[in-house]
Amino acid sequence: MKNQHQIIIIGGGTAGITVAARLRKAMPQADIAIIEPSEEHYYQPLWTLVGGGVMKKEVTMKKESKYIPKNVKWIKDYAEDIDPDANTVSLRNGGILSYEYLVIAPGIQLDWDKVKGLKEAIGKNGVCSNYSYKTVDSTWKALSEFKGGNAVFTNPLGQIKCGGAPQKIMYLAEHYLRKNNLKDKSKVIGAFAGTVMLGVPEINEVLNGIVEKRNIDMRFYHNLVEVKAREQIAVFDVRDAKTGEVLKQEEIEFNMLHATPPQSAPDFLKKNAKLVLPNGPHVGFVDVDKHSLQHNTYKNIFSLGDSAALPTAKTGAAVRKQAPVLVANMKDLMAGNNLSASYDGYSSCPLVTGYNSLVLAEFLYENKYKPTFPINQAKERYDMFLLKRYILPILYWQFMLRGKA
Repeated sequence: MKNQHQIIIIGGGTAGITVAARLRKAMPQADIAIIEPSEEHYYQPLWTLVGGGVMKKEVTMKKESKYIPKNVKWIKDYAEDIDPDANTVSLRNGGILSYEYLVIAPGIQLDWDKVKGLKEAIGKNGVCSNYSYKTVDSTWKALSEFKGGNAVFTNPLGQIKCGGAPQKIMYLAEHYLRKNNLKDKSKVIGAFAGTVMLGVPEINEVLNGIVEKRNIDMRFYHNLVEVKAREQIAVFDVRDAKTGEVLKQEEIEFNMLHATPPQSAPDFLKKNAKLVLPNGPHVGFVDVDKHSLQHNTYKNIFSLGDSAALPTAKTGAAVRKQAPVLVANMKDLMAGNNLSASYDGYSSCPLVTGYNSLVLAEFLYENKYKPTFPINQAKERYDMFLLKRYILPILYWQFMLRGKA
């Protein structure tokens, strides 16, 4: 294996592939390598609809090899460490690669084991989760077998990918119960660790109205810490609204439990003190300038996507806006120019609210509402549901991963 490359990209997910494609177009002669162990690539935003029984999970997966850009070296291995002073990346197989420029984009890690009993419970006793390809079928199984009782939906403390996803499946499930005459026998409970439905005020108001209209029991400051699957009991730390301290534990009985696992930066990044933030809400994530996406200490390193410490939602829509900024700034750096491109924090969350409705939340840094379309996006719309179901997957596979959008 050649052990030196001009540009190395860690991660072949949404962020890594999109950047690789754009770099290849912008710098046809550049020597680019991408480190990615997986043979499969997933379009995760559709997992909500898979969990709701709208489609099969197989349509969300394609071969990684189809999306590695031509003339980009694919290194099928895990990155184990980065030495930013030596400009090297260590691989799990023992190899060491050197780089001139580095893009860190390995995504976010699912920490199933941080909730006692959760990992073992998925797929049994009504416990389910949309948050992986392996587990997403468990959600439709639990929902289709649900005959009444408590349907509980959780949202953990800390950073997660697509912060709106835990409530999307909650709305779908509630709609399913209404369609199947089960609502009167059921109670839908949202036990969320956060403080509001969504941080964007204009959208939060809409979601509060939906929750109230549909009689969904929202319990904020509730962080799932244990699943007693056999007894069908979920255990939550209940936190103080002002201090964040744990006041008590509360047990909630369930007949269905959709759990969103705690998430964090990948372990190999968390241990690298030179590259990541040591504390705060983005602890362990790569310390980059929020506008340029350049590392705040090591100027030949950039990061984007879920692994970057950016104060915005971790979504594919955010990556679509971040990638061209990163590529433009890397080109500037290589040419010895000042960095010219700036990322404004744009992210988007298509909030599925039923089997035929969606609220499209688009926003910038500081949760500033920034709709794209000349329509009222701050209400439930069928056309926005169609956008998510049919248009966005095409945009992703055919254009975004090809560096065209």
